[in-house]
Amino acid sequence: MLRVGLTGGIGAGKSTVARRLAELGAVVVDADLAAREVVEPGTPGLAAVVERFGAGVLTPEGRLDRPALGRVVFADAEARADLNAIVHPLVAARRAELAAAAPAGAVVVEDVPLLVETGLTPAFPLVVVVHADVAERERRLVTERGMTPADARARIAAQAGDDERRAAADVWLDNPRRDGGPDPLPALVEALWHERLVPYARHLRAGERAPRAAQAVLVAPDPAWPAEAARAVARVRHVARDRALSVEHTGSTAVPGLLAKDVLDLQVVTADLATAGEVADDLLAAGLVRSGGRWYDRTPGGTTVDKAFAANADPGRAVNCHVRPATSPVWRHVLLFRDRLRADAGDREAYAALKQRLAAAPHADVDAYAEGKSDFVDAVLERAAATLPPPQLP
Repeated sequence: MLRVGLTGGIGAGKSTVARRLAELGAVVVDADLAAREVVEPGTPGLAAVVERFGAGVLTPEGRLDRPALGRVVFADAEARADLNAIVHPLVAARRAELAAAAPAGAVVVEDVPLLVETGLTPAFPLVVVVHADVAERERRLVTERGMTPADARARIAAQAGDDERRAAADVWLDNPRRDGGPDPLPALVEALWHERLVPYARHLRAGERAPRAAQAVLVAPDPAWPAEAARAVARVRHVARDRALSVEHTGSTAVPGLLAKDVLDLQVVTADLATAGEVADDLLAAGLVRSGGRWYDRTPGGTTVDKAFAANADPGRAVNCHVRPATSPVWRHVLLFRDRLRADAGDREAYAALKQRLAAAPHADVDAYAEGKSDFVDAVLERAAATLPPPQLP
């Protein structure tokens, strides 16, 4: 099963995206619907809301008066936090129940308006954000939902801003005002479904990594790499929890200004090799598939040290996750090498030149490319050991 978090600011068009994904074959779990179910008459959720906010939030028939409650909580941050503390755990449990009932191998899209605000994004292997600018969202809320401009602005202000959502988004779907022109959103959603979500789910079901080029292909530094890596690190931490002594972004994409293969390298350090294997298996929940067989690192002295390894099932973002035991010296070498390149322009430039030569060589597959860097890496590690403090686990 592939779990996708779908979110967006109120009035952005998230429900339109959810409906189209359902038409294409996704199992959509609607958090708003779940939120209604958990405060139906007779539920513990409604009793807790009335206890906190009083009978004034009920209709004469004893149902929750949502507009009345909204007027209270959207004007008062403390009241809103209290409501969230009551409702969010109940909604999360209901969402989990609905997702668990989906068929094996399904694409489960969880439509969660406050996904970013509640800090739930690391629980999803992929997050899709639907976006429209604030003025357009206010217009839609007033003209299509009958809100007053003041109520619309209060609802918008109570949610995350664009910068927070963009940091959380693996996929950003713009839904601007069209003024009678063609709607671009359906085509964007169909492309997302066929080109990313369906193959992603297929790779997860098969337990296989998404295909990659056999050759080493270098690209210019991408300013999006740090944010993409931060999302990947958060997902790995969410799955590994306290079994991970550290999770860090490593490799060339972690060095600002350095050209690299468009692959995010992550390093997880665990207490021992058995735990490393357990974590690598469990990373399926983060969208990463463990690779079978023996995986190991070579130390500068030429010995080998075992590790576990997982890689992306997502065809839209290549990730290598190296899960190393704390007893391996290599986790320190990886951090020293990264930090030396970050700090020393000469080594950084020399490394870039070497990478370009190796990638341009005939038949430069990724194994030959990696092997060709070994002597340079060893030399940089010697200099790093003399200039940088030894890495420590938190």
